[in-house]
Amino acid sequence: MSPPPEPRSKEAAKPAAEPGGLPEATKDAPKEKGAKGKGGGKGKTAKGPAPETQKKGKPIPDNPNFRYIVRFAGVDLDGRRSVVLALGGVRGIGPRIAETTVRLAGINAAEMIGNVPEATVDGLEELVHALPSKVPAWMVNHTTDRTTGETTHLIGGDLDTGVRDDTNQMKMIRSYKGVRHERGQKVRGQRTRSNGRTGMAAGVLKKAAKEAAAAAAAPAGPAGPPGTAPAATGAPAAAAAAPTGSGTSPKGSKPAEPAAGAKK
Repeated sequence: MSPPPEPRSKEAAKPAAEPGGLPEATKDAPKEKGAKGKGGGKGKTAKGPAPETQKKGKPIPDNPNFRYIVRFAGVDLDGRRSVVLALGGVRGIGPRIAETTVRLAGINAAEMIGNVPEATVDGLEELVHALPSKVPAWMVNHTTDRTTGETTHLIGGDLDTGVRDDTNQMKMIRSYKGVRHERGQKVRGQRTRSNGRTGMAAGVLKKAAKEAAAAAAAPAGPAGPPGTAPAATGAPAAAAAAPTGSGTSPKGSKPAEPAAGAKK
């Protein structure tokens, strides 16, 4: 009989690790999971915004005479904005008027208004007031003034004053637009069936009127049994008991004759 085989040790029984592979202990180790978020899912690594999508700040000027606040027509403008965009911050100046003014003045539209000399900014303001003589009449906002008959372009506080004066004049002459302004209703022919309704709702007023009419028609006394007419209220005082006693008679009636045998 052949002898029994020798028992092998556990280490010898394990197969040798493949070259370049991971050790057996690393393969059997449990994989670590990320922390769970609020929704119970796996945690995710926060990623910052891409460099291309990051918001760029305003440029930092290198001019020692740069003005961060520029005064124009009574309004403070940001000096770090371009001339065209900065002029749009003034009431009465839109993109078209701003671009037209900059072209007439010969200024670079992309230049920051803080780099523009103060004398040039003052010239821009004068040029805006002189626009009616340099552009068509449909570009300005105040054509044919009611008092002077001139065509002007109002900006800033002058525009607010002009609009208020025109509205007051329409109210004084009792024109249709003036009456609509007084009532607080739409002026330019818009529909008011569903929009622009002022005051209380019409349904509330109608309901209150119906209740008032019903209260006035209802009788003041207690209601009687059904089928009977309500009792008359305010009976005349003549229905009271007639006056009694001698020597007194109602006004306009003959005195009572004395009984027979009575002394005259």
